[in-house]
Amino acid sequence: MDPTALLLSRLQFAFTISFHIIFPAFTIGLAAWLTVLEAMHQYSGRPVYRTLFEFWLKIFGVAFGMGVVSGVVMAFQFGTNWSVLSKMSGPIQGPLLSYETFTAFMLEAGFFGILIFGRPRVPAWFYLFSTAMVALGTTLSAFWIMVNNSWMQVPTGYVLQNGQFVPDDWAQIIFNRVVWVRFPHMLLASYLTGAFCVAATGAWYLLRRTYRAEAHVMLRMGLALAAVLLPVQLFIGHLVGDYVHDYQPAKFAAIEARWHDEQPASEVLIAIPDSTTESNRYALSIPVLGSIIGSMSLTSKEVGLTSFAPQDRPPVAIPFFAFRIMVGCGFVMLGLAWLGTWLGLKHRLERSRLLLWGIFLSFPLPWIAILTGWYTAEVGRQPWTVYGVLRTADAVTPSLTAAAATASLILFVAVYAFIFSFGTYYIYRLLRAGPAGLGGKPLHVPVPNRPMSLADQVPASHSYLEAGE
Repeated sequence: MDPTALLLSRLQFAFTISFHIIFPAFTIGLAAWLTVLEAMHQYSGRPVYRTLFEFWLKIFGVAFGMGVVSGVVMAFQFGTNWSVLSKMSGPIQGPLLSYETFTAFMLEAGFFGILIFGRPRVPAWFYLFSTAMVALGTTLSAFWIMVNNSWMQVPTGYVLQNGQFVPDDWAQIIFNRVVWVRFPHMLLASYLTGAFCVAATGAWYLLRRTYRAEAHVMLRMGLALAAVLLPVQLFIGHLVGDYVHDYQPAKFAAIEARWHDEQPASEVLIAIPDSTTESNRYALSIPVLGSIIGSMSLTSKEVGLTSFAPQDRPPVAIPFFAFRIMVGCGFVMLGLAWLGTWLGLKHRLERSRLLLWGIFLSFPLPWIAILTGWYTAEVGRQPWTVYGVLRTADAVTPSLTAAAATASLILFVAVYAFIFSFGTYYIYRLLRAGPAGLGGKPLHVPVPNRPMSLADQVPASHSYLEAGE
């Protein structure tokens, strides 16, 4: 095993996953938002909901396509860079990925076509049903991926036969309690991503004094959803921390930058971890709080990193700082959501330009939280690929050379940069142009032999309400 090839393979996987995850996180929340908009339009008959649906459907289509393209390489990497992992875990991971194909992809591929082309061709109730099925498909995709990853975090329901992890209890694998805290955590993160992107777009239009009717709906609905979901997300996040504390104590110690066993344990708020001296510099700590967070006790003994062999310890700096960035983003979003919702109830939100700027500039926060949360989970899992049973150094393809890994990494960076640049620019153009303003009717019906005709619709420069001002 070439150490350089191993490092480059890890960097490549981290890069491609980091790039890919931002799109499913966005489209899962956006699919749910589209379902709500379509339901409200059919229930109330208000054209603004139809207008917003057509507007966000274009953005969803572009983001969905970018997510599919960026996700294709995931399977290839398992074969090219991580063949030992593929061989050993294939009996478990292969079926799980197949379940995603047979459920999530089937729903997404089947009903997404109806969303684009079917409105004038199917009854209204079936169009709403199709929208809900696309949302369900994106949710199922997240579920199977989280089942897969959770098995790698806490392997269960398997036996080792002929050098392979062979399932002997699928119920234990799928219904592992770890899945049922990690999956809601990811799902809520996706909903919050959609909520803040919608709210930030509404704030942007109000700051520009355009599309006021649509902006009010986006801003208030996005903030209201975030205000409700963020406290739930914080609670689910605590449950995720409980599983880490119970099943991955070395990761938990790294997140806390706790080098030595403590009883009771303090909570390090901020510090500079130093692995050379196995200590923290410039630490700001709160006594006893570490025991309360870790075990809900005032006197519990909490394990430190020096209790583990050096080769079994994860890196400390990345999980430590990434976790705090994630939590910080969560509290900033909570403050914005609660303050914005309160001012909205007082009918003062639109007059607070400072808060509108804050909401607009907050749109990267959910993505930053998702990425740093993922870094915390994955870097904290090291040095294991399948926790406790397969090391990352043993999972890489034995014949992989540093030259081959370098070439593929450069290729992926170049291709992804190209895709991201053009995709992001196109989404920006759609956002800047704003919602189409013909009383909720698209300018023309997209045709099946030109799928991108959905996004070719050029919105009017003013909303249907502002045209009469």
